[in-house]
Amino acid sequence: MNDEDTAFVPGAGFHRLTPLYDPLVALTCRDRAVKRGLVAAADLRPGQRVLDLGCGTGTLALRVEEACPGVQVSGVDADPRMLRAAAAKAARRGREVAFVRGFAQSLPFPDGAFDRVVSGLFFHHLGPAAKAAAFREAFRVLAAGGELHLADWGRPAGPLMRLLFLGVRLLDGFANTAAHAAGELPGLVAGAGFTGVRVRQRFATVFGTLEVVSAVKPAVTPPSDPIRVGPSTEPTSRPPRAGVAE
Repeated sequence: MNDEDTAFVPGAGFHRLTPLYDPLVALTCRDRAVKRGLVAAADLRPGQRVLDLGCGTGTLALRVEEACPGVQVSGVDADPRMLRAAAAKAARRGREVAFVRGFAQSLPFPDGAFDRVVSGLFFHHLGPAAKAAAFREAFRVLAAGGELHLADWGRPAGPLMRLLFLGVRLLDGFANTAAHAAGELPGLVAGAGFTGVRVRQRFATVFGTLEVVSAVKPAVTPPSDPIRVGPSTEPTSRPPRAGVAE
């Protein structure tokens, strides 16, 4: 992995602010409404395997487990402080969620391990290359026909939202948030191979516009290296796509 693969931005921007992450998000990001919309979009069923990607303190993973008893929920995050907070929160609530340390760009799960991947306020922490790699990994760990549902910053809805979003951009980095400010998140999801990409909901918050984006991994995945046959040439294969760095 390169530096972008192994570095991460803490949930609240700084490690010393980690204890304040939950109340900060609740006060500023319409957390209940956004996560309610995210869980509703996932349309969960008992027995499904769900991954909370960039789980942070486990709020979304626990909301999933509580919303649909019988689902198998796992959470993954690179920040050990966040994972400790998530495990403690699950223990207090008597909930069984498997929290695992790992990087979104190289998930520690086999192909097709999950029926749903959900994520809340995570992708804007990643740089451009890491963001694209994380979407490819989300695609890989989903079973055919599985779904991705995420909530994150989208194109600001008007001048005021654009001005408010500057606070997030200053905290998390202009490079990390450029695609969000430009409204490119759905396109990045589609670029990883997902279909049916759509923005389900938008929320105005004190830090900008949040979007709930949904997408599907096709039941039949097209080959990554199609053979093209020209009218007067022999068949040639395109070089395989670069994989995620390990």
